[in-house]
Amino acid sequence: MMKVSVCVPAYNHEKYIAQMLDGALMQQTRFPFEIVIGDDASTDATPAIIQKYMQENPGRIRAFLHSENQGPKEPREFAGRNNVLQLLKACKGEYVAMCEGDDYWTDPLKLQKQVNFMDANPDFAMCHHNVTVIYEDGSAPHLFNNPEQKLISTIEDILEDKWFMATASWLYRNYFLINDFADWHAKAAAGDWAVAIQLAANGKIRYLPEVMGVYRKHSAGLSNVHSRDNRNFLKNRREMFENVGQWLENRYSNTISKTLAEYDKQLSQPEKIGS
Repeated sequence: MMKVSVCVPAYNHEKYIAQMLDGALMQQTRFPFEIVIGDDASTDATPAIIQKYMQENPGRIRAFLHSENQGPKEPREFAGRNNVLQLLKACKGEYVAMCEGDDYWTDPLKLQKQVNFMDANPDFAMCHHNVTVIYEDGSAPHLFNNPEQKLISTIEDILEDKWFMATASWLYRNYFLINDFADWHAKAAAGDWAVAIQLAANGKIRYLPEVMGVYRKHSAGLSNVHSRDNRNFLKNRREMFENVGQWLENRYSNTISKTLAEYDKQLSQPEKIGS
């Protein structure tokens, strides 16, 4: 069995995808790993760059180069969701490491360090690490996690509406290899949250304080759509937490009730023009 699948959703990442692939291909491991890319019908040179890397690295990259965007196109908060869901199911490794096409890894031992921990600690579902956040508009870079970040987190931390895991830092047990996505997942705009919640329902989360990658923020990134100023996104997030509470059979009702109350408070504020 393949030990690790490196999962790479890509769309119009011609400026970034080579750096991402270089960061994955430089990984020094004592186990086999594959790179699984899903390009969502990019309109730039991203597919051509991926094909070039496939030719130069035979057998190491599996790519799904879609000729049509997998959608959905509307609402915009769901952009790229179907590509990601298909890609997650295509990953056959014991573990999955996430890295979107515009992010990249900087430590050649990243995968080995995370796998070492996960192999030795079967009660953990996920492992993440610190990354540097960089901005294309020239804003000052900074670390994603602060020094107070807990070494061990649980699903309750996520249900408190805290986000402390850069997606490019994830390595998780491949729960979705044999399990379907929860029914509410398809309705959740924040797909990374949906995945993390389902994983955290099956084990603890470990944080490695080392900086081993880069998370890039730019105008085309979905983080600009998934913002607190987007009322549609806020409503969707509230609905997600409500659905998750039912899915978890109300075991975390006190925590989720507080989270829902915070969303109700935000949504009760006057709507901003253009939101």
